[in-house]
Amino acid sequence: MFFTVFLIKATAQADMDGIMMTKNNFCTGVMYNYSNWKNYWEGDFKRDNANLGTVSTRMIGLMGNYGITDKLNVLFSIPYVQTKASDGTLKGMKGFQDLSLQVKWMPWETKIGRGDFSIYGVGGVSFPVTNYVADFLPMSIGLHSKNILLRGMVDYQLGKFFVTASGTYVKRSNVTIDRSSYYTTEMHYTNEVKMPDAAEFNFRIGYRSSSLVAELVLDNWTTLGGFDIRKNDMPFLSNKMIATKAGIGVKYTVYKLPGLSLIGGGNYTISGKNVGQSSTIYGGAFYVLDFDKKKKTTDINQK
Repeated sequence: MFFTVFLIKATAQADMDGIMMTKNNFCTGVMYNYSNWKNYWEGDFKRDNANLGTVSTRMIGLMGNYGITDKLNVLFSIPYVQTKASDGTLKGMKGFQDLSLQVKWMPWETKIGRGDFSIYGVGGVSFPVTNYVADFLPMSIGLHSKNILLRGMVDYQLGKFFVTASGTYVKRSNVTIDRSSYYTTEMHYTNEVKMPDAAEFNFRIGYRSSSLVAELVLDNWTTLGGFDIRKNDMPFLSNKMIATKAGIGVKYTVYKLPGLSLIGGGNYTISGKNVGQSSTIYGGAFYVLDFDKKKKTTDINQK
């Protein structure tokens, strides 16, 4: 129903974790994500739809993170998304979705008790890279809005155990659709849809070492406006969408090849409004390229 909007957030955890990429290191890799739902919330009413059956979304995304300094990183991600309904006549869609560009900054780090406390700021933009159709939910691959996000985040690590919390505000642009009028709670004689802004809150707790990260994650997305899906109607771009998800995530750095990391996890929508009750699994592989390695080797040989 809505989850193509959050595919990258559900998988590219580097923008929401308390880890920074080292200066002149570039981490890049590929992520695969599969999500499906049968039941959904029509407003507060939970139901299914025999004309849809199970709606599934597959995503494969290219992602990267470069350390400008130890405290300033730039990140990107771009997904290819495909949707499908198991029943009925609605045809799924596929294509490249939105390019996301972000800057992650750690302005402050200090000791509190026996642990390390850090503050982070994240700013970013995302925008469509293809002219995909947004006005065809739940089969659309995205909402086609241009977005600006600002996030504040804190992280506390005591030994190998950590807690991270963040809050995000997303400013969304209006969207143009291929019809001259539409109805929400009133008639609109225009092809421009005003998209409500959104807020996201994320909390994670777990174990973090140089070779293994294992965490429990709780995430809430809430649009700051919108309206409910009307009875037996299709969802619309500017619906009020609320989703709370609980999940797990694991990252393992291969001991014999320390530049290679494998990640995996999943989540489940435990409550919502005008969204599908989705189950999601994901996995991926990432590799770190150290552009200082040659320089460091030369320096060592000269000593």
